[in-house]
Amino acid sequence: MKAEIHPKNYRLVVFKDMSNEYSFLTKSCIDTKESIKWEDGNDYPLIKLEISHTSHPFYTGKMKLVDTAGRIDKFRNRYTKK
Repeated sequence: MKAEIHPKNYRLVVFKDMSNEYSFLTKSCIDTKESIKWEDGNDYPLIKLEISHTSHPFYTGKMKLVDTAGRIDKFRNRYTKK
């Protein structure tokens, strides 16, 4: 294994799913300018997510399609068996 290839700036970061307000605290080295006060009273860097395991259709079993300009219909028409 190569030495000195992993980042050194791992710290606790809050990831927040913006679609359902679910948040979790984990270690990461991603940069952010935002912060949030966590349940323990400390401030942590905040990373906003569009989707997480609590809102992804594969994990929830619910299909939620957002159709912009008929893209899904165009895809279905193009790849359906005729």
